[in-house]
Amino acid sequence: MPQFVDQARIYVRSGKGGDGHVSFRREKFVASGGPNGGDGGKGGDVIFQVDNGLNTLSDYHYGGKYKAEDGAEGGQNRCTGKSGKDIVLRVPEGTVIREASSGKVIADMSGDNHRVILLKGGRGGNGNMHYATSTMQAPKYAQPGQPAKELELILELKVIADVGLAGFPNVGKSTFLSKVSNAKPKVANYHFTTLTPMLGVVDLHDAKGFVVADIPGLIEGASEGAGLGHEFLRHIDRTRMIIHVVDAASTEGRDPIEDIYAINKELANYNSDLGSKKQIIAANKLDMLTEEEAKEVVDKIKAEFEPKGVKVFPLSTLTGMGLKELLYYVSTNLEELGEKPIVYDQEYDPEVELKTVNEAFTVEYDSKEHEYVVEGPKIEKMLGYTNLDSEKGFAFFQNFLAENGILDRLEELNIQEGDTVRMYGLAFDYYRNADTKSPDDTSDEFDPADFDMDDIDMDDFDNE
Repeated sequence: MPQFVDQARIYVRSGKGGDGHVSFRREKFVASGGPNGGDGGKGGDVIFQVDNGLNTLSDYHYGGKYKAEDGAEGGQNRCTGKSGKDIVLRVPEGTVIREASSGKVIADMSGDNHRVILLKGGRGGNGNMHYATSTMQAPKYAQPGQPAKELELILELKVIADVGLAGFPNVGKSTFLSKVSNAKPKVANYHFTTLTPMLGVVDLHDAKGFVVADIPGLIEGASEGAGLGHEFLRHIDRTRMIIHVVDAASTEGRDPIEDIYAINKELANYNSDLGSKKQIIAANKLDMLTEEEAKEVVDKIKAEFEPKGVKVFPLSTLTGMGLKELLYYVSTNLEELGEKPIVYDQEYDPEVELKTVNEAFTVEYDSKEHEYVVEGPKIEKMLGYTNLDSEKGFAFFQNFLAENGILDRLEELNIQEGDTVRMYGLAFDYYRNADTKSPDDTSDEFDPADFDMDDIDMDDFDNE
């Protein structure tokens, strides 16, 4: 039997898009034979898929790196490169996928989310066949494929159940589960018998059944890391109702009312929403008391909690007393609560967040140097492959600044024509007109040397 693992940290990477190809066919009267370089293949995706045969994250217990295949480079004769293979990571239903550094939810593999493309592979680059024009019939450059995307993830399994059993160790939760469902938990008279969450299906003759989860016993301080319970508090998050099992006979010398308050405090400390869930109390182990003693303790518990809207059921999991009444009450209340599953909303979209990081830039005024400063990875990349000594290259860069809102931002800062703009150590005089020539340029011819195509990522400036 695989080890129960409900949390893991892994690294994932999508495939890089294949680079476009540069090649020429041999054809009479066509410059350099004419371009026929094919497009690069698409990189593989990172996909998460629910596998109903899994109930643990043990496959990811030791972390690891999971990478999709890169797309292949395009070929001659307009041949498109082979697309990279996707990587499919199979997880149990109820797995929440979070971005590791922020803890934000990327996807919850619950409800209708049985297959999610978490990271898309890079698009393949265009081959040089796409860049032929009437004035440039022999383009000697192609578009590189889009880069891969990568993330570090936290996988967290939150079991899916309608009802959660809460309570201190050794109060009879495992016995309760074994009596009312098809589950066969280990039962013994010592603390922490249950080391993993157990699920059981309750079938009722003339009412709707439900799924119960036995959460390993809590102790005071569990929400802060004490005992075993804090490891499994996450599994009660999705439940719609909580059955609080309490040792009404005080077999270990604890007061049952104080126990209930103590456990509710731990639930609320872990997640304030848990404190507001519908809850009932199962006053268990009454078979160990006389009838008079049992009535007295149950009356005390009812007097304390039923005025607060918490129903109390006298119970003996050993003899079965009170079980039927409790189960039908739970079924009726679950019908009233509705069947909408608890699914966590997306808080982190890799397609948006990673693109934002890659394309970030800042525009500021340096009052000490009396110049405007534009910085960011997108600017640096564009400067890296644009020949600003050429008129066409300079105009192209001006157009890039306009399309990305950088010129608008400069004007918001009251820049005037002729003011100095500094970008990664290079100083420019500001002109709004994109056709303005750079000072050192006298050429009107387009030259492929305007661009260093080895470093281009066309998605930084195309409108597709």
